[in-house]
Amino acid sequence: MTGLHDRHLAVSPEWLALYYRHPLELTHGEGRHVWDSDGNRYLDFFGGILTTMTAHALPEVTKAVSDQAGRLIHSSTLYLNRPMVELAERVASLSGIPDARVFFTTSGTEANDTALLLATAYRGSNQILAMRNSYHGRSFSAVSITGNRSWSTTSLSPLQTLYVHGGVRNRGPYAELSDERFIKSCVGDLEDLLGHTRGAAALIAEPVQGVGGFTAPPDGLYAAFREVLDRHGILWISDEVQTGWGRTGDHFWGWQAHADNGPPDILTFAKGIGNGMSIGGVVARADVMNCLDANSISTFGGSPVTMAAGLANLSYLLEHDLQGNARRVGGLLIERLRAVGAGSPAVREVRGRGLMIGIELVKPGTDDADPDAAAAVLEAARAGGLLIGKGGGHNTSVLRIAPPLSLTVAEAEEGAEILGEALHAAT
Repeated sequence: MTGLHDRHLAVSPEWLALYYRHPLELTHGEGRHVWDSDGNRYLDFFGGILTTMTAHALPEVTKAVSDQAGRLIHSSTLYLNRPMVELAERVASLSGIPDARVFFTTSGTEANDTALLLATAYRGSNQILAMRNSYHGRSFSAVSITGNRSWSTTSLSPLQTLYVHGGVRNRGPYAELSDERFIKSCVGDLEDLLGHTRGAAALIAEPVQGVGGFTAPPDGLYAAFREVLDRHGILWISDEVQTGWGRTGDHFWGWQAHADNGPPDILTFAKGIGNGMSIGGVVARADVMNCLDANSISTFGGSPVTMAAGLANLSYLLEHDLQGNARRVGGLLIERLRAVGAGSPAVREVRGRGLMIGIELVKPGTDDADPDAAAAVLEAARAGGLLIGKGGGHNTSVLRIAPPLSLTVAEAEEGAEILGEALHAAT
């Protein structure tokens, strides 16, 4: 592996991060497991950053990709594309947005970039409201609305971004408040902020902050925000790149935990829908989607092969009730992990819903984030045969757990046991 790592370093940017002191080369996978080039088998609790949503090497997806590739791999959006239309029809119907239009991209970054283009064009404003601790991608515009210092690589921006309280429930000035008072205070902060601005285009928010460490506000916050936004004509963009497709168990989309005042104006998605194939997209009301007054296409968005994968993957997810499985098995897993965390002074909190779980680590006896401990647990979990992720706000000190949604009870129990041993060994 050293030879491949050296070759990687010789041709890749220094900022292209790799996990582990001795990076892994993954060679193949099946179900919830992957294997490395040395033949080691791992239980995968990160799914290529929440992207292998159903299972590795899912036969239905593999066959759909192979069959379509044997007919036609590429055409672009300049031609009618049956798989793209069929997937767009299904996504539009599932989105909850009335009179929805769908535009496919190749990534979540590109999807959010498109949503920002639509919102700013529709409103005639380059002012964006975003949440503190947020992450929305790595393009110039997406970085400029990212409220997480670790991933905000430049202070330059095509947008004027203003940050709102509310994405993190358990830290910050409102952490000690009840849920009701927390929401009231965050709404007050939003009202105050808008009193000092001129016509913001949109608020963009992740219902559960992914890179930020799987943090979330109390249910109903964004519904309360929506009342304020509507009074000002400001659009609501729900970034569902990580929360979509039933991962949270309780809901198909993250925004549905905040649904009292209706669906978002714009919804972005990516990651899990392709089960590893490169699919992103935007859903918006017709008047918002159609507001652009110049031509636009996508060379690779809506590729026949990726659309075939998305259709097969979505069908499998719905037919096998993987949202329900995420709720049931995820509920069991989070309780097991809370029991594990209760025995470790380094664990500040175990949080999440469905199969989207975060374990926040701190220096024992303090409230200070401990990124070194998170890195050590990541290594120890790998040594035990488990792959997890990490993230977090001010420091990368949250273990991120997001297995494929077909995870079994036995695999959940196994993963919790390995993680418990890793926490014991590394903290």
